[in-house]
Amino acid sequence: MSTSPYFLTLYVFSALFLPTSANNLVQLNPCRSYCGNITLDYPFSLRYGCGHPGFRDIMFCINDVLMFHVSSGSYRVMEIDYAYQSLTLHEPHLSTCDTIILGSKGNGFAVEQWRSPYFNPTADNVFMLIGCSPQSPLFEGFPQKHLPCRNVSGMGCEEYYDCPAWSLLGGHRRVGSSWLRSGPPECCAVSFEAIKSINLTKLECEGYSSAYGLAPLRVDGASGWSYGIRVKYSVQGNDEFCRACEATGGNCGYGSDGVRQLCMCGDFNSTSNCDKVSSGSSRSWQGVGRIVAGILVCSLSWI
Repeated sequence: MSTSPYFLTLYVFSALFLPTSANNLVQLNPCRSYCGNITLDYPFSLRYGCGHPGFRDIMFCINDVLMFHVSSGSYRVMEIDYAYQSLTLHEPHLSTCDTIILGSKGNGFAVEQWRSPYFNPTADNVFMLIGCSPQSPLFEGFPQKHLPCRNVSGMGCEEYYDCPAWSLLGGHRRVGSSWLRSGPPECCAVSFEAIKSINLTKLECEGYSSAYGLAPLRVDGASGWSYGIRVKYSVQGNDEFCRACEATGGNCGYGSDGVRQLCMCGDFNSTSNCDKVSSGSSRSWQGVGRIVAGILVCSLSWI
């Protein structure tokens, strides 16, 4: 039995090139993840080894609900804005204009120290702490005229007091201009930058609310605020490694140590990018394997 040169050439090309092409089609972006209607791209991922190492073990998909987990607790992710590098979070014990939740049940917001360079609430995010004790660390070292309480991006307690939820709370103070005689104000608005951690237990507060601004949109009154926690994320530096990786067709990830960045190039990983293969890479050996496979296929066909 003989085989024409045409079919012999076809077999060789099939053995050498089709496996590579199929692999590239399947792994166009193996690190992209989905949870409900939210897409997770770099620096986030649901898959271990994908994304930025500083963002590992932080996102979880539970029944199509995306959850963000840090030291202060778990939050539902409402939105990921990749253009502005921000997350919008919500948790069930967050007070709003319609409901005030007391009992120190809320998560507040705090991240592990090693994650702090990566995540911080945005500058226009105001935290309004409710029902804090006179002995709260929030008021330590602040004389009457220099309270830490202040408006943040035009949002603060004076407007928040006008919310209907306050009328449902009996016996709660609203103003505290003479707080040294009557106790601290019932609501104290602060920026995250001012105290670095919103921990209701440590601050001895009964509850909290959080709202953020969406510039250039400005609304009048707390009833029109956007309630939730708006977190700015940063991958630190200019992230040249990932840009070089993606420019050569790779996907950004990290090694088994959870620290070292890797460029995933389909059938091999690189410590630089997909155009620069280290001596230890498996790509060359896989290329040899394809050549051998091609020769074997041709030989069997010839026989």
